[in-house]
Order: sequence, then C-alpha cells, then structure tokens
Amino acid sequence: MKILLIGGTGTISMAITRLLSAQGHDLWLINRGVRNGALPEGVNVIKGDISNEAEIAEKLKDMSFDAVGEFIGFIPEQVERDYRLFKGKTKQYIYISSASAYQKPLSDYRITESTPLSNPHWKYSRDKIACEEFLMRMYRENGFPVTIVRPSHTYDERSVPLGVHGDKGSWQVIKRMIQGKPVIIHGDGTSLWTITHNTDFAKAYAGLIGNIHAIGQAFHITSDESVTWNQIYQIIADTLGVELKACHVPSEWLCKVGPYDFEGTLIGDKASTVVFDNSKIKRAVPDFTATVRADQGIRQTVEYILAHPDCQQDDDEFDKWCDKVVEAMENSAKIEF
Repeated sequence: MKILLIGGTGTISMAITRLLSAQGHDLWLINRGVRNGALPEGVNVIKGDISNEAEIAEKLKDMSFDAVGEFIGFIPEQVERDYRLFKGKTKQYIYISSASAYQKPLSDYRITESTPLSNPHWKYSRDKIACEEFLMRMYRENGFPVTIVRPSHTYDERSVPLGVHGDKGSWQVIKRMIQGKPVIIHGDGTSLWTITHNTDFAKAYAGLIGNIHAIGQAFHITSDESVTWNQIYQIIADTLGVELKACHVPSEWLCKVGPYDFEGTLIGDKASTVVFDNSKIKRAVPDFTATVRADQGIRQTVEYILAHPDCQQDDDEFDKWCDKVVEAMENSAKIEF
C-alpha cells in the first residue's frame, strides 16, 4: 500500500515507520528533516512544514494514498487543514489522539472506547477531543474515512516512563538515583498505570491500515499489563543496581508548588488508576498482542540511555526543585502536634 505519515520520526511514529518499511509498503513521510538520518532505507521524504498548507498542497497535488497517518495534529485547526489537504486523496485518515482524553475523574477504572471523553484538568486533552469531534463530524457528514487511535503512555528506548520529571526528559531522575538522592513519586505510588512499548503499539497500528472495520471507529492501543508507579521506579533502580529512595508526594501538592504544570499530566492523567480493555483493537487486529513486558522494556531503555550520552541531558533546574520538594516533605514530617 502507498502510505503517508505526517511526522514519522517521533516516539510512536518511528516504530511505525520502521515496521511499515519492513513490511514492504510504499512509505512516504512529510516532515522537516530533523531526525531523518535514522529512517530505514527506501522511505520517501517530502521535506516541508505541514503548517504551510499551500506549499504542502503543491507538493501533493498529483499524489493520492491508501492511508494517511497524522502524528502531530494537536489542535482543531491542524486537522481542519488536513481535511482540506486529503479529502478525496486518501482511502483512510488515521488520527493519533490520546487516552488522556478519557473522563477524569474516572467513573470506572476499566477504560473502554465508550468511556466518556472529558478532561477538565488538561487543555492538551480537551484539544484532542475537539480534533476527534471535528473528524468524526466530517466522517458522518461527508464520508471522510477517519480512524481514531488513542495511545496511552507509549515509550521508546530514549526515555524512561516516569510520573514526575522536568522539561528535559527522564535523565535527571536516573542521575538522581545513581547519585543516591531521593526521587519524587506522585501519590503513594500504588495507583495502577499502563505503559506500552512503541514496537508493540506499531503492530496494532499497522493492523488498522486498510482495515475496513476501522473506518469511522476509535481504538485505544495499549499493553494489557498494569503496574504500580512504585514498581516502575523500583525496576529502574534495580536496573541501575542502586537503592530506590522514594519520596512520595501528594499529586495535588505537586500541582501547587510549580514551576511545572502537573495538573494536566498528573491530576488529568497519571495520578488516576487506569486499566484498559483492549478487546476492540484485538477484534479488529486479531493477531495483536503486546509482548514487551514492563520490566523488560524499562530495563532495555535504561541500558540504552546509559550507553548513549546524547540521551543524558542534565536538568539542573529540575534537580534543585526536587531537592526543595524533598526537604519540604522531610521537614513536614518533623512537625510536632
């Protein structure tokens, strides 16, 4: 099949690019060329900025596709642009939304695709909901062949899945562990979370391409395994061969002490126990099974980061903030009543 990916080199999309290329598809990417050196041989790149609609329309004027995958559409204006660009030019348009769009707080920790979409805590999620609503309206009113995909916490070899980190990624938390310093875990660390390796996600995504049962439908794609945040951090510490010094901090308190905006990422997402019912994606893609266990994937990721200095970006501001939070929690425990 002839497939176009908008993006194609991110955490989720790079695994999909590699898999589709290995499957022998005629694969095309639209991106700005930042990470194209890591692409498989034979992938066609249309270099450009998708936000420049006129430029991209000119480059695509004589082209049509069996499927178009959108990975960098975050606000309604972007999917409205895509509708103009690809109406009548693709048999399927697959939009990456987010499982964070599901109702917060949850009325039931078991999430299906029919769980209501509502997240008052995170604008990112509300924008994804608005994108979904526009695309589904175009499907109902104009027959635009949309498929919605909702990832949850999907990771690759470059970033360890964490609940609390700074703006520069996961390395500073790993470094704190190596240095024997406490690391912050939101809440008491016992809420359940689902992490999905990008190679597993790619298998299900590829199975939706050209799938007649996927048009006009929404699917989440996650692992069936749920682990606690305490277990996630313990796996990291065990891989490093160090003692885990956990500092548990209420999520609501973290939201108030800035400068980081944790209301969306914690209260609107990671602080909730979530368990996904994946029966719908398995009906559409019967051979899909997530095979990378949490401890295996985290261990591989930590080892990759340790072996690649380019993944080790120090974040002094976050480190100092962690020290202050830990000190505040330790001092609060000394208050006499």
